[in-house]
Amino acid sequence: MGYDVAWGAKAGTARYERELDRLRTAIDRADAVVVGAGAGLSTSAGFTYAGERFERLFGDFIERYGFADMYTAGFYAFDTPEEQWAFWSRHIWYNRYVDAPKDTYERVLRLVAGKEHFAITTNVDHCFQKVGWDKKRLFYTQGDYGLWQCSVPCHQATYDNYEVVKAMVEQQHDMRVPSQLVPRCPRCGEPMSMNLRADDTFVEDEGWHAAAQRYQSFLERWCASRVVYLELGVGGNTPGIIKYPFWRLTAQNPLATYACVNRGEALAPSEIRGRSILVDDDIHEVLGRLLGDE
Repeated sequence: MGYDVAWGAKAGTARYERELDRLRTAIDRADAVVVGAGAGLSTSAGFTYAGERFERLFGDFIERYGFADMYTAGFYAFDTPEEQWAFWSRHIWYNRYVDAPKDTYERVLRLVAGKEHFAITTNVDHCFQKVGWDKKRLFYTQGDYGLWQCSVPCHQATYDNYEVVKAMVEQQHDMRVPSQLVPRCPRCGEPMSMNLRADDTFVEDEGWHAAAQRYQSFLERWCASRVVYLELGVGGNTPGIIKYPFWRLTAQNPLATYACVNRGEALAPSEIRGRSILVDDDIHEVLGRLLGDE
């Protein structure tokens, strides 16, 4: 595909209303809907990593370390594992085990109800599962805040962390967790790490591979049908996971429609512009309009 792109319609314009109507119609007529979810979807749901929410939850860390947001703080080299896990346990708790402030993910589920559907997401906050999305119709490519792995890793397995994270949050003091709570690999004794795709140590366990195969099978099953590839909040950090494949799949199937809802980043290549629906607005609001809630 070329580099020329078409940009999304902004709220308040006649084109915006036409794009919403086109999206309603496309989903209504679709044989299947493939949802591609990026960080913008969780941001729209209220999981913001900077500003008031960050200051309220991490005020002590901000004062001591000068952190600007939760994301960049996650790369900080803490002096001790007790400090590291004080930060990360709080980060995990509020972005994985506490529900999102808005019902945005419920709206996504309602939008595809009654349709063949599947979701691929780079988000690691478990929001799809918490609203009742069938886990057999979900591929979480980049990991899960609720899982730990060996940092080496000495083996390809992941471990649920709810109980230990809860204890860390409850028992941390002066931005440190008790030393006995610092997690270590049950096999080799090395430190545990987050099951997040940050480098080549990321563990793709049996569940990950099973989800990947189910996703590929779903794409193959519907590749020549009326499919809507619905991209929600995917930015430019990892376009090769969702965005570029959605463009390619749309180009290969003349019955397919590519739809992108993303504030400030709704675009599509000119080659598929005639079968693209581009909405430049907040995802939560758009979903509400589509469902008749707004």
